[in-house]
Amino acid sequence: MKSLPLLLLPLLVACQSSNPYTADSRPIPPAPPQAANQLDLSAYPAAPRDYSRYQRWAWLNDRLPTGSAWASSALVQEALSNALDQRGLRPAQAGGTADLRVSTDLRLERRIRQVADRYASGYRHDPYGDNLGMWGSTPLVRTYEEEVVVVGIELFDAHDGQAVWRGSAQMLSDGSQAERADALRAALKRALENYPPN
Repeated sequence: MKSLPLLLLPLLVACQSSNPYTADSRPIPPAPPQAANQLDLSAYPAAPRDYSRYQRWAWLNDRLPTGSAWASSALVQEALSNALDQRGLRPAQAGGTADLRVSTDLRLERRIRQVADRYASGYRHDPYGDNLGMWGSTPLVRTYEEEVVVVGIELFDAHDGQAVWRGSAQMLSDGSQAERADALRAALKRALENYPPN
């Protein structure tokens, strides 16, 4: 143990030697001549968007959303209009100007869900409190087919056409027309929960 400091002494002496590297810098090259006349906005972060200026909306390209076999066009319009109204967005009057353009995407999907439960055929307890089946456990797998209403909403600035916000949600439905309409309304409301973004 006494020889350890003697072994470390050469390492400490080596650390005190002079630095072989020297600091060298070169001047920044001059900017190209066209830089004085042209501003590159991509080099700067985007200014924060003021969502309070968006108050009126209209459909993107003045096209109403198309209905489907399970939801009429009128139902989609009414449900989305109510959901946007709850967020402070009112429909633009005929011939009036809109601040936002709205696009929707909705579909009905069938999904398979499996749930596995394990049942032990006999029990004994180990010292750690776990239940151990004497003959093992038997998995019971149940398969369900679910109907899901999937909704996507995209908002565009009516003046420059840029996408300003996007949201989506999904809700389970039991398959009846009334339940699908309720699921559509709930999905639209949930998709707009984060509008306006903080």
